[in-house]
Amino acid sequence: MNAAPHITPVNIVDLFAGCGGLTQGFHEFRPGAVEHPVFRTVAAVEHDVAAASTYALNFADEAGGSGHIHAGDIEDWEPDAHAGQAEVILGGPPCQGFSGLGKEDKNDPRNKLWREYARVVNAIKPKMFIVENVDRFLRSPEFALLHAATEKPDGMLRDYELVQQSVLNSADFGVPQARRRVIVVAVRRDLKHLQNLEYPRQTHAKNGGDFLPGAGQEKWMAVGPAVFSRTPDETRTTELPERECAPLGVTLPGVFATTDLHFGRNPTELSRQRYRAIPEGGNRHDLPPELSTAKWIAHKNGSHDVMGRMYWDRPSVTIRTEFYKPEKGRYLHPRAHRPITHYEAALIQGFPADFKWSGSKIQIGRQIGNAVPVGLSRALAGMVYGALRD
Repeated sequence: MNAAPHITPVNIVDLFAGCGGLTQGFHEFRPGAVEHPVFRTVAAVEHDVAAASTYALNFADEAGGSGHIHAGDIEDWEPDAHAGQAEVILGGPPCQGFSGLGKEDKNDPRNKLWREYARVVNAIKPKMFIVENVDRFLRSPEFALLHAATEKPDGMLRDYELVQQSVLNSADFGVPQARRRVIVVAVRRDLKHLQNLEYPRQTHAKNGGDFLPGAGQEKWMAVGPAVFSRTPDETRTTELPERECAPLGVTLPGVFATTDLHFGRNPTELSRQRYRAIPEGGNRHDLPPELSTAKWIAHKNGSHDVMGRMYWDRPSVTIRTEFYKPEKGRYLHPRAHRPITHYEAALIQGFPADFKWSGSKIQIGRQIGNAVPVGLSRALAGMVYGALRD
C-alpha cells in the first residue's frame, strides 16, 4: 500500500475575512489523492465581531488559536509576526462604495481600505495575493490606484505584478448561483515562473457544451435540485435555538450548525397573499392590482426580480445580505409560499451543513450574503496550488 504523498502546507492570511467563505473553499480543496487540507490559515482579520466569531469557530484551532484572529479594524492590526510565514494573502476589501446597490460614492472611506491591504502585503511579502470584489471594482478609481501602485517605481506594491484582473461568474464553477465577482491576482516580481498564472478552467456553462477538445462543460447547476430538493418546504420555527457562545470573548447567540438556520419569518397576511398569488418563475408583475402597490403598478419596466420566485431549473440570483426579504429581489422559494431561509441561502453559497455560525439572525444573514461562494473559492485554491506546488 502506497503511503500518502507528503505535502508542505501553503500558509494563508485572510484579510476582511468575513465568516470565512474564501477560507472554507481553500480548506476544501484536495489535489489528486491527497486526503487532508493543503492550505493552512495562520492569521485572519475581520472587523465585525459576529463574523469574526463565526470564523473563529471554524478555523481558529487550525490557525493556532483565537489569538491569531483579529476582531477589529485592519488599521489596528500589526502583521509583522507573520512576515515571511504566509505564501498567500486573500481578501475582499469592503465593496459598498463600489456596489451598484449603493451610492457608488468614490469618497467612501471604506474604498481606501485596499491601502491597508497593501500595507499588510508589504509587511508579510507573500508570493501572491488575491483581491476579491464586486464587478464594478474594475471601473473604480480605487482599482486604477491599485493598478498604479504595482506599476510605478515608487508605488506601494511595486514588488508585485497584476497577472489577472477580470470578472468570474461563480456559476461557471459549479455553484448554483450566478454571482459575478472581480478576482485580481498579483504575484511577486522576483518569482518569474508565477507570472504566467491563469484563472481556473471553467467547468460549467450556461447551456453546457465543449470549450476544449474532449473536455465538455456541464450546464450551469440548477438551484432547485442542488438546494431546495434537500430542504423542507415548510419551516417549523421563526427563531434560532437559544444558545450562547463567546469564541473571541464577546458573548453572542450560537453555536449554530447550518441546519439550525432553517427558520421562517412572520409575514403579514398581505404578504402571504402575495406569495400565494405569484406563480413559479413569477414576480411582482403577476400580482393582481389589489395585491400590488401603486409604485409597482406605475413602474412596469422596473426590476423583474422584486417579489420574484427563484427558478427551480436555473442558478439562483446573487445572494445578498437581506436575501430573506423578497421585496429586495428574487428571493421567494421556487415553489413554497415563503422567502428562502438562512439555511437555503447558506447552501446556495456552498457552506457545508456542519459549518458553525454565531450571531443574531440579521448578523448571520449579513455573513452569508457577504461571503465568497465556497465553490468559486475552491476553484481559486486549485489555481493557487497549481502555481505554487505542481
